Amino acid sequence: MILDWNVQSLCWVTVATLFALLAFSGITPWLSDYIRKWRIMSPIPGFSPTYPLLGNALQIKPKSRDFFLQIIEFTETFRKESAIKLWIGPIPFLILFHADTVEAVLSNSKHIDKSFAYRFLHPWLGTGLLTSTGGKWRSRRKMLTPTFHFAILAEFLEVMNEQSTILVNKLETHVDKETFNCFMDVTLCALDIISETAMGKKIHAQSNSDSDYIHAIYRMSDLIHRRQRLPWLWPDFVYSRLKEGKEHDGHLKILHGFTDRVIEERAHEMKNANNRMGNSDDNLDSQAPKKRLAFLDMLLNVTDEEGKKLSSMDIREEVDTFMFEGHDTTAAALNWALHLMGSHPEAQCKAQKELDDVFGDSDRPVTMDDLKKLKYLEAVIKESLRLFPSVPFFARTICEDCRIGGYEIPKGVDAVIIPYALHRDPASFQDPEEFQPERFFSENSSGRSPYAYIPFSAGLRNCIGQRFALMEEKVVLSTILRHFWVETNQTREELCLQGELILRPKDGIWIQLKKRADYVS
Repeated sequence: MILDWNVQSLCWVTVATLFALLAFSGITPWLSDYIRKWRIMSPIPGFSPTYPLLGNALQIKPKSRDFFLQIIEFTETFRKESAIKLWIGPIPFLILFHADTVEAVLSNSKHIDKSFAYRFLHPWLGTGLLTSTGGKWRSRRKMLTPTFHFAILAEFLEVMNEQSTILVNKLETHVDKETFNCFMDVTLCALDIISETAMGKKIHAQSNSDSDYIHAIYRMSDLIHRRQRLPWLWPDFVYSRLKEGKEHDGHLKILHGFTDRVIEERAHEMKNANNRMGNSDDNLDSQAPKKRLAFLDMLLNVTDEEGKKLSSMDIREEVDTFMFEGHDTTAAALNWALHLMGSHPEAQCKAQKELDDVFGDSDRPVTMDDLKKLKYLEAVIKESLRLFPSVPFFARTICEDCRIGGYEIPKGVDAVIIPYALHRDPASFQDPEEFQPERFFSENSSGRSPYAYIPFSAGLRNCIGQRFALMEEKVVLSTILRHFWVETNQTREELCLQGELILRPKDGIWIQLKKRADYVS
C-alpha cells in the first residue's frame, strides 16, 4: 500500500515537474526577448515612471478620447526628440512623428507587417488587403491595383453625383434655420456611395439609418478600438465569454451574412448574364441599360499570377475591407472640411468662386473634367486632412533590428505613426495650426518630404483607394458648396477630438446653412 502511494506520488511529482518545465521553457524565450527589448530601448525618452511588466499601464488614461489627447500632448512635450517610447504592459511601442523617422519605417520593404493590434480586425476583415502581410499581401495588392484605374473610377462618378444630390435635398430642410449636427448626414451619404460602388448594392442608408447592417458597422468599429487599447480583453478565450465579446460576435454574423448574400446574388446575376450572352437569339439584351460596375464584379473576375480566381472567402475579405475603410474615413474628411470652410469664410469664398468659374449657374452633375479643374477645392481637402487626418495613428511591426532616429530598435517592436502630430511638425509646416490651403499649391509644396504629409499612409502600403477617396470628397463637397453657404461657431476646443480608429469630434460637426445665392460675391 505504501509502495503504491509512493508510486502515485512519484507519478504526480513527475507530471507536475514536466508541466513546470514546459511552462518554464515556454516563458523563458519570451522573458529573454522582453529583457532584451527593455535594455535596448532604455535610452529612448518616454513616459515616466515605467515599471517592469506593467510598463506605463498605470499612467495611461482608460477612455479613448483622453488616451488620444494624452498621446498628442506627449508628442508636443517631446517635439524635439526623434522618437519616444511607450510600454503598454509588457509590449513596447515606438512613437514616430517626424518625416525622417516615419520614412525609415514606411519606405522599408522589410517593415510591411501590420502591428499586433490589427489582429482584432481579423474576425471581421480576415486577412484582406488591410490586414494581410508577406506573399499574400503582395499578391493581393498586385491583383487589386488595376481595379482602381482612372477609367474604372470614372464609372463610379454617377453614383457619387446621385448620392450627393440626395444629401443636398436633405440639407435643404436646414437652410436659414438653427445650427445642426451634419456629421451623420454626411456619413450616411458616404456609406451609400461605398455600398453601391463596392458591392453594387443600394442600402439606402440616407433614408434608412436604423438598419441592422448600418448599426453593426458602427458598433463593430467601437468594440474593436476598445479591445485594442485594453490588454485584459486581448485573450480570445476571455473576450468570447464576456458580454461585450458576445455582442461583437452577434454584429459579426450580421455583417458577414449581409456580405455573403450580396456576393452570392452578384455571382448569380453575372452567371445569368454570361449565359444570355452565349445565346445568339437573345439580342434584346443589347438594348437594356448598361449595368453599373462595382468592385465586387471585378473581384469575381480577377485572377492571380497563376490564373486562379479568388474564393468566396477571399472576396468577402476585400468587400468587407472596402466597406470598413471606404466610408468612415471619407465621411470624416468631408465633415472636417465643412467645419473648416464654415470657420474660414475667406477660403470658402475662394472655393465657391472656383466652382462658379467651372459650373457657372448650372446645376449639372460633376464630370471627370470638372474634377481636374477644382485645384483650390483639392487644396482645401488636403489641408483639412493635414489638420484632421481621418486615421489619426497607425502601426507597423519592426521586422528586423535597425536604427531609427539615432536609436537602436529591436525586431518585434511596434512602431506607431501619428499623422496628427506629424502634420503639425513646424519643420515641415510653418504655423502648423493655421488653416492655409495654399500650402498644397505646387509652388508651395515642392521640396517637402513625401513623408511629412501622409493622410493615406505612404510607401509600399499606401492606401490603394486614395484616388477614389479624393474623387468622392471633391464631388460631395463641390455639390454642397454649389448650393449652400456654410457657417459655424464651433471652436477647436469645442470639437473635443476623439482619436479612435477614425478621428471624430465628440459631439459632431455643428453648422448653419444659408442659401448659396445670397452669398455670391
